Amino acid sequence: MTSKPLAFIIEDDQQLNQLFGLTLKADFDIVQIYDGSEALSNLGQQTPALIVLDMNLPGVPGPKILEYVRAEARFSHTRVILATADALQADALSDQADIVLLKPVSPAQLKDLAKRILPQS
Repeated sequence: MTSKPLAFIIEDDQQLNQLFGLTLKADFDIVQIYDGSEALSNLGQQTPALIVLDMNLPGVPGPKILEYVRAEARFSHTRVILATADALQADALSDQADIVLLKPVSPAQLKDLAKRILPQS
């Protein structure tokens, strides 16, 4: 049995986090995170293949998490999908993310894009 790639869903909206998890669980091992501080703690211990990242989080905001991920060499193969309702913020951070999705995010679109941006093993 092959193991699935690890995905972090970092989203403080509980319903959206659950929806994203259900959407991706067939293709990924999911870690659901609801707070920016918790996200940094988890990122200190694990290196996910994919991060679905909300920008407006309690604790540590999404842009700081993105900055941390992009500054650490061990995350060089980690793909980041930003999920935000703020079009200006999305535009400002688009060069640091692999994909930027404006909320509301379609589950089918998320699943398709997540599978497409990961390197095939």
